[in-house]
Amino acid sequence: MTTTIKLADPNIEYPSSDGEPVAETYLHLYAILTTLEVLKQYLTSRQATVLANQFLYYAQGFPKLRVAPDVMVIFDVQPGGRDNYKVWEEGQVPQVVFEMTSKGTQKQDQEQKKLLYEQLGILEYWLFDPKGEWVNEKLQGYRLQDEIYHPITDNLSQPLGLRLEVQGELLRFYRLDTGDKLLIPTELAELVEQERQRADQERQRAELLAEHLRALGVDPESLS
Repeated sequence: MTTTIKLADPNIEYPSSDGEPVAETYLHLYAILTTLEVLKQYLTSRQATVLANQFLYYAQGFPKLRVAPDVMVIFDVQPGGRDNYKVWEEGQVPQVVFEMTSKGTQKQDQEQKKLLYEQLGILEYWLFDPKGEWVNEKLQGYRLQDEIYHPITDNLSQPLGLRLEVQGELLRFYRLDTGDKLLIPTELAELVEQERQRADQERQRAELLAEHLRALGVDPESLS
């Protein structure tokens, strides 16, 4: 018996963009970008990548079979960005997907995408509704068990090792091992500024002490 191996057509194009907007409102865009950045920072030392609003191609040779999750996390792949993600090249499907949903995308997110992610074997699927238009308490997660999605009732992400919490119009994350909250970019910038101010204050105090010692006839360098 002869087995015929069908090679991939090198002329098939897999576009990285369809010209559609990233998100329908500023709140949805901000939720996407903060989730992307927070998870990227959290997984910096891991063999993983976090992508946002980029095409996930899941069937080689069929470029129309694609989906663009708002945020997806893939483990056991090369870290760094991609213009798009091809499952057959990377060897992994995403483990976690987030969709920033709205009333306008409810049917697609709750039906088509949920079924597709379930069939692809994506371990967790999270729906975050920043405007609170249809999701109860703005957040609902699903975990794959026996090839079927079941609701997550404790807001814990097992693949990520994080607890999810809604704070206003943002999705926030807390480490399960330490309880620490993962900081969003504005909070990180504030922390850096606080550290800079503290360092300036320490430097000013040191300079004042040195001046006082010199006035007493003591060389500050002799005390070091």
